[in-house]
Amino acid sequence: MNTYLILKALHLIAVISWMAGLLYLPRIFVYHVENEKEENISNTFKVMERKLYYYIMTPAMILAWFLGLFLIASIGFDQLSNIWLQIKLILVLVLTIYHFFLGSCLKRFNMDKNTFSSKFYRIFNEVPTILLILIVFIVVFKPI
Repeated sequence: MNTYLILKALHLIAVISWMAGLLYLPRIFVYHVENEKEENISNTFKVMERKLYYYIMTPAMILAWFLGLFLIASIGFDQLSNIWLQIKLILVLVLTIYHFFLGSCLKRFNMDKNTFSSKFYRIFNEVPTILLILIVFIVVFKPI
């Protein structure tokens, strides 16, 4: 079996898992904000958010980065001279920053110090969708 294709498949699985979390966690935050006054419900959301972030999203992100860098190494780091790959990596870096921002929001929720509205989280939830669309088109079409 082709090791490169196995690693590529695993990379895609990790990315899909990571993206699912990046799309779902802000949605949980929306419901959490709307139910902050209900202590039992708020505590349930805190558990859901923590488990999603630490047990699914973060390992998936680490695996996606590790496998992605391994795939680049296997085709040669000279491929980093391709503009499309540079743009993709920049967009993935933005997704990573988004991931850690969600982690800081999670910490604020845990301390009952959230300052953002449900509307903010609804709008902010569109960021990973836009980045995903851009990344997929760049990878598929390699425009530059």
